[in-house]
Amino acid sequence: ILVLDANRQMSDLKFKLVKSEQEVTTLEQNVIRLEGQVTRYKLGAENAERIEDDLKVEKRKLHRELRSALDRIDELEATNSQLSKRLEKMKAKKISVCFHSALFLLLSQHDCAKKLR
Repeated sequence: ILVLDANRQMSDLKFKLVKSEQEVTTLEQNVIRLEGQVTRYKLGAENAERIEDDLKVEKRKLHRELRSALDRIDELEATNSQLSKRLEKMKAKKISVCFHSALFLLLSQHDCAKKLR
């Protein structure tokens, strides 16, 4: 009975040992798999940070370009306003000159007509 008991305990212990070794192997495989995931996630995070930095640089560049374009628009609008005012003055002057020339011609013709009478 003692030998049978000892044999059964030995079989149980061998079974438990095999089962424990299988669990250790499974856990080691899980560790390897998880370490691979960690490596991939770290690489992904580093890549995302690099992309974020690049995007921040691009955003700053675009903001500078926008400010420059808005400043240029302001300059062009001011120039346009000045040129419009000059054009209006020139038109008014031209109308005035034309009016005075026409008036002068009429008066001249009127004087000539009086002299002919």
